[in-house]
Amino acid sequence: MSFSSLPGSSSSTSHPLQPYGWDAGWETEFGPYEAEGLLPGRVVRVDRGQCDVVTADGPLRADTAFVTPHDPLRVVCTGDWVAVEPGGNPRYVRTCLPRRTAFVRSTSSQRSEGQILAANVDHAVIAVSLAVELDLGRIERFLALAWESGAQPVVALTKADLVPDAVTLSYLVQDVETSAPGVAVVPVSSVGGEGLDTLAAIVGGGTSVLLGQSGAGKSTLANALLGEDVMDVQATRDVDGKGRHTTTTRNLLALPGGGVLIDTPGLRGVGLWDAETGVGQVFSEIAALAERCRFHDCAHEAEPGCAVLAAIDTGELPERRLQSYRKLQRENQRIVAKTDARLRAEIRKDWKRKGAMGKAAMEAKRGANWRS
Repeated sequence: MSFSSLPGSSSSTSHPLQPYGWDAGWETEFGPYEAEGLLPGRVVRVDRGQCDVVTADGPLRADTAFVTPHDPLRVVCTGDWVAVEPGGNPRYVRTCLPRRTAFVRSTSSQRSEGQILAANVDHAVIAVSLAVELDLGRIERFLALAWESGAQPVVALTKADLVPDAVTLSYLVQDVETSAPGVAVVPVSSVGGEGLDTLAAIVGGGTSVLLGQSGAGKSTLANALLGEDVMDVQATRDVDGKGRHTTTTRNLLALPGGGVLIDTPGLRGVGLWDAETGVGQVFSEIAALAERCRFHDCAHEAEPGCAVLAAIDTGELPERRLQSYRKLQRENQRIVAKTDARLRAEIRKDWKRKGAMGKAAMEAKRGANWRS
């Protein structure tokens, strides 16, 4: 990716980096490093131990050797604010400023390490294609990670022009809204332009990261928001609506109407990473119902006086939502337990308790059959 000239570098803006998210808070954080003669900059791309950084003096490439820790969650990432040497060949990033937010997922490796996808993000835009059947469970998974990151999630239903009629589109939006309480759901068409103004207004303030599966139309949507063909686009397969990884790196780009956008490669796997708070936020209606359960530690399985199960019986809560909630809770517990010995012990204790209850129930059943 080549750099263009810095937008907003005229006297109309108070700081050349303001279009990239620089504010009074970052200026305060950078104060000690300014005294050392270092330059502030924002990482727009990371590639093999080096990163492209936009600074007040212009774009430059810097080496990250001095800030490459063993912890994968602390490596330099697109969206980071950094302190860079003012000169030298090569130049080096000397430090990263503390992150305000970080979007993290679990890797697909057996080590179950966390992988940071973007830093200092205000909005997480989850692109979901309407060219294929909606996978509400996957949307909920993305939302859990987005809430956990500290960013405000937004669901962009792409390729809305492929939906045959307005009534069908309305039903699809309602289905997603049910699975995304407190989240804006915006149907958009990069071809016809529908919904782009609404989405542009949302992402126009702060930093947004664009997430989704391959073939969801992220690069096309990014181009539409940027007003020019910056990101390469490839056609999806007609058979299953899937696409190849058009975007291979995470790129930070300034939007013409304000704000910045981080485009990411398509994600095949979206594993949770210590996302208990995020899961709770996605299923906030279940948490609200649970407050009315008879027992404070109700598991919402077969307990008497369970308000959650009662809501399923009345149709207030879709059963699919409860099943998805349990699935994400279990997955998150497994991930956390791999690094938390105390939690592992609690999970084993819970398994033994449930096993004892099941054994007692079977023995009671056998006794009843013998007496009869």
